[in-house]
Amino acid sequence: MLKGDGRLGHDLDPDDRAPKDACGVFGVWAPGEEVSKLTYYGLYALQHRGQESAGIAVSEGSRILVYKDMGLVAQVFDESVLGTLRGHLAIGHCRYSTTGSSVWENAQPTLSSTEVGGLALAHNGNLINTPELAQRLNPGVTRATTDTEVLAALLAQDRSRSVEDAAAELLPQVKGAYSLVFMDEATLYAARDPQGIRPLVLGRLERGWVVASETAALDIVGATFVREIEPGELLTIDEQGVRSRRFALAEPKGCLFEYVYLARPDTTIAGRGVQVTRVEIGRVLAREHPVDADLVIPTPESGTPAAVGYAEASGIPYGQGLVKNSYVGRTFIQPSQTIRQLGIRLKLNPLREVVQGKRLVVVDDSIVRGNTQRAIVKMLREAGAKEVHVRISSPPVSWPCFYGIDFATRAELIAGSLSVEEIRASLGADSLGYISLEGLTRATTIPADRLCRACFDGSYPIPIDQDNVGKYVLESKA
Repeated sequence: MLKGDGRLGHDLDPDDRAPKDACGVFGVWAPGEEVSKLTYYGLYALQHRGQESAGIAVSEGSRILVYKDMGLVAQVFDESVLGTLRGHLAIGHCRYSTTGSSVWENAQPTLSSTEVGGLALAHNGNLINTPELAQRLNPGVTRATTDTEVLAALLAQDRSRSVEDAAAELLPQVKGAYSLVFMDEATLYAARDPQGIRPLVLGRLERGWVVASETAALDIVGATFVREIEPGELLTIDEQGVRSRRFALAEPKGCLFEYVYLARPDTTIAGRGVQVTRVEIGRVLAREHPVDADLVIPTPESGTPAAVGYAEASGIPYGQGLVKNSYVGRTFIQPSQTIRQLGIRLKLNPLREVVQGKRLVVVDDSIVRGNTQRAIVKMLREAGAKEVHVRISSPPVSWPCFYGIDFATRAELIAGSLSVEEIRASLGADSLGYISLEGLTRATTIPADRLCRACFDGSYPIPIDQDNVGKYVLESKA
């Protein structure tokens, strides 16, 4: 039974689903600490990366206990539940499904049990050779419907050697994007794919260690940032400390979309704050696509940092022209037809006195299908805006992602089939400007050859077999 939270979200407009974030992972090894509560707060900081389900696995040294359910972190866990999850190490996960349906059975962490012990695993990313890996499972293994279940089962099925050795042999054969946290009864492990497509960082507690998808999760639990876990690196954390083992040569291809949309603005990537990068992206956008206007406004909150940068570089005043419902999120209450026709007004409403008679620059981070931006342009005109100029702080999203972001298919992406001018006409805007791919890359300060930019240019750093990818690839083969 899904538990509604009474909040409004993209489900109200199923024809314009935003890019769904990759999942969030968290792990902690800290004897003497309340590791379940540390994990809870770590997941709370990573909630933006996945809102479908949440789970925590803990161990006190002799057995692994997993608790997970559908819903937001604060819905799944309370004091009484966390009080039962005792131990010295834990891993946690908040999920948006990129492989497998959004059902309880596919919530993470995934637990695989054997005669000699258990193994729990949480995964951020998406594998592209999952069917090939699934064929290696021993006969009689419960059929897996997610790439995460396949990984956990493969790691657990050979317990004649250590988990560390099993992982070091298996991971070079795994293709795709994966930032993993996993554990047996006594030890915490973390690994990142050779391309480092999804982020993963290491932090230090006074009495232990933390690994997490973003530095913001370290901050919330009081951990000190140590370093990013390297692409192709496997960490083992126990009473002896942290041991590093390289299982593949690093070929860095960090996700460019993390800078545009996925990561929290208070997270640091490659030594630089995401907020600083997004403001710089706005400055570049202003230089590439100037316009005579009276006011720069963001689409809250996704367009706010870039709008600040656009205003700074252009000299056009910055202002708030749209108010966001503070409780936008998810709902399991289907809106009536009357409410559905109100569309975006359930989430955003214009400040009439601010926008009336003004030539506006409206800044947002991306356009997927265009329905949301089309509704915003219409709202602002109805509120009296004289002109509406749309500026987007990413290049046109023209290609799907196979590495952990659930974009629409190429046929559903508006930029997959329409030119910029055709998109402008579709939105009803007076002008439309996207930042260039080169401008966006330059704003990150990361060299282009160290970034995955596939959703913008269709150049996939890990070759894709179209027959073996897709959200339901394992379910369709059942």
